[in-house]
Formats: sequence, structure tokens, C-alpha cells
Amino acid sequence: MSSVFEFVAESRGKPGKTAARAVRRQGKVPAILYGGSSAPEMMVLDHNEVVKHLAHEAVYSHVLDVVIQGKAQKAVLKAVQRHPAKPRVLHMDFFRVSAGEKIKMHVPLHFTNENISVGVKQGGVVMHNLVDIEIACLPADLPEFIEVDLASLNVGESLHVSELSVPDGIELVALTHGDDHGSDVPVVTIVAPTVEAAKSEQDQASGTE
Repeated sequence: MSSVFEFVAESRGKPGKTAARAVRRQGKVPAILYGGSSAPEMMVLDHNEVVKHLAHEAVYSHVLDVVIQGKAQKAVLKAVQRHPAKPRVLHMDFFRVSAGEKIKMHVPLHFTNENISVGVKQGGVVMHNLVDIEIACLPADLPEFIEVDLASLNVGESLHVSELSVPDGIELVALTHGDDHGSDVPVVTIVAPTVEAAKSEQDQASGTE
């Protein structure tokens, strides 16, 4: 069995939808490995192994080993196509990486200290505006996640992209590319529970009539 960060594949000679459907009927997942100076490679993965790997959040933001016919290549997972109604993975895209070239990836945001946040202690409600963020970095610097500390955030305050603390070597794409990728948007906000409070007062009033 391959590790979480290793996808073992077989070459797939025939492209096209008909060939892909035939692969899926065999309990396999059609996939493609592209990027770099080499030509794109069509491949086939075992569906059960794929599902096990994708259950780990870290697989989406790590440099992976894609092994095709015994040859390992470094890559990142760029896209996963899933069946809209069934627990099936339909297709996967992998992008080759090289040590000296920067890559762009979406990495998850991990929110910490929500329970002890100043605003939450005052009755505020945490509103997550983003769950991940696009970064640019060298493959060796790719982080598993970006931590967002909410401890000092007060009611009515937001933490914006520019206020995120990121490791050295990490660029936030939203800031380096301006309006093309959204600007300095709020990542998380603590709002006053006005709606919830009003509803509670209404419920109490209804109960006393």
C-alpha cells in the first residue's frame, strides 16, 4: 500500500470519454499528470487507494510522489472531480513541480483560539469568510495550512488577508496580484449577535402571551 503522499498509477494509452468510462467501470480513476517540460501523461489510479488518500486534508497541500510504471515524479494535486450524487472520484489532475520554480496552491486556513476570543467572550459570533487561501511559493516551502489566531479579535472587528501571519517564502496571491484575485478582503469577522438576540426576545415574548 502506498503512503498518503504517494499515488501509484498505471499508464493509460487511450484518451477520451469512452476510455475514461471504461476505466471507471473497472473500479479505477482516470487522471492526468501535466506541467513542466515533459508531455502530459494519462494514467489510471486505484479508486479505493485514492479515497483513502483524499481522506487526509494534508494531501491537498503537499508535494506528492506520482509513480507511473515505477517512475516517481514530484507533483501537487490540482483538481479532483467527484460524482455529484455518488461517493465516486471521477477524475484527478496532478501538476509537476520542480525545486526551483514557484507554484500556486490553495491551502486551508486553520482558525485557532475561537473559544477564548475577546469578541466571542462578549457574545459575538465568528463568521468565516474564507476557508482557504491561494499562495505562491517554492515546493519546499509549501505549508500544510495557514494558522489564523482569533484570540485578540473583538466584536465588530475583522482580520484581513494582509494581517495573516505567514511563514517566510510564502506570498499571498490576493495581495501580490491586486484586483485580479480579489484584494485585501476580510478572512474572518466577529459580528454582534443582533439577529439571534432579537429572535430570542421574540420567542420569550411569545411564550408569555
